[in-house]
Amino acid sequence: MVLAAGAALVLLAGCNGDGSGGKSAGQASASRTSTPPPPPAAVQLSLADGSTDVSPAVPLGVSVTGGTLTAMTIADGAGQTTVGTVADAPADQNAGSSAAQSEIWTPAQPLAYAQKYTLTAVAENAAHVQATATTTFTTVKPRSVSTPSVGPLDGATVGVALPIRVYFQRSVPEANRAEVERHLQVVSSTPTDGSWNWLSGTEAHFRPSAYWPANTQVTLNANLFGVDLGNGVWGEKNRTVSFHVGEKHVSVVDAAAHTMQVFNGDQLVQTFPMSAGKNSTPTRNGIHVVTELDRHIVMDSSTFGLAVDAPGGYRANVEYAVRISNNGEFVHAAPWSVGSQGRTNVSHGCINLSTANAAWFFGFAQPGDPVEIKNSVGPMLSAADGDIHDWAIPWDQWQAGSALT
Repeated sequence: MVLAAGAALVLLAGCNGDGSGGKSAGQASASRTSTPPPPPAAVQLSLADGSTDVSPAVPLGVSVTGGTLTAMTIADGAGQTTVGTVADAPADQNAGSSAAQSEIWTPAQPLAYAQKYTLTAVAENAAHVQATATTTFTTVKPRSVSTPSVGPLDGATVGVALPIRVYFQRSVPEANRAEVERHLQVVSSTPTDGSWNWLSGTEAHFRPSAYWPANTQVTLNANLFGVDLGNGVWGEKNRTVSFHVGEKHVSVVDAAAHTMQVFNGDQLVQTFPMSAGKNSTPTRNGIHVVTELDRHIVMDSSTFGLAVDAPGGYRANVEYAVRISNNGEFVHAAPWSVGSQGRTNVSHGCINLSTANAAWFFGFAQPGDPVEIKNSVGPMLSAADGDIHDWAIPWDQWQAGSALT
């Protein structure tokens, strides 16, 4: 039986022969179970070789198939090399082959402007056979670099109505504003909505749809290094500004009722008689924002074009002055108008209080507090009145001022 079986096996081998004289049973089994070699690794870099005018902050992407990334270095024109860290690429950059390993490599030291670099990536397949990819590129040479100013200042405590303000030294063209805005990241400890609005090419503001929540920490990450600000100007560096939104102080001025109500949180704590702007020099309506507190200040009508010695002109030493716009509107002590306070409007646009009431408000107010003025015969607060008229702009119009809408 064993021989017969052997004969049958030989016969089967003969029927499947390839003219080589046949193989033994052991040789055939070994041939069928042998493991093929693993495929070679392939490495692809996101930057094409010879690229020029590259941002020094550009993501350095690498994609590996058939293996694993094992090393990545970059060398400058002098041959100085640096290593870095690897993170998974965003989901939209991993939308290709499921076999591809797409990652972003960040050098340990930021790249420089106007420098030539060589980027090298090494991968290995399952058999530890290496594959290498290299690309050489040159970063952009700016005409100039710039870092914008930011308000509030880092570490400040402010009221609930103060917007974040970013001031650029040179106007950012409309074509560049969306990319700039993408790099202005706002984070708050209490979640809230918010939007940027480009009030001009040199000024962008951020505010929520309603006041900031009280007792909130807000951080602006202005990651503008390597960002094209337009007309040959590029971002000089990244900057982080963090500030605290303090207690909610809201004052409501009714120019028709001649009263000023002051709220601490949701509690009404003071109701003051006051005098607003007379018909010829009315106070603006709308939400004003406290920006400055002066214990003593000289007010001079010539600052808005009326000579001191002209009819209606004045020059006065004023106490407890709380600035609420850049058009000369203050809440301040006005002992000369106490007889009119609570009865009629006689000021040049300011909110007049008695000295005692002004002193109390001066001690209570903080930069960023809103002063809501209503029922004045004057117009609505606008861009003509200074740099913070943000809350006079309806929310849908405010959002439309974003470069990302």
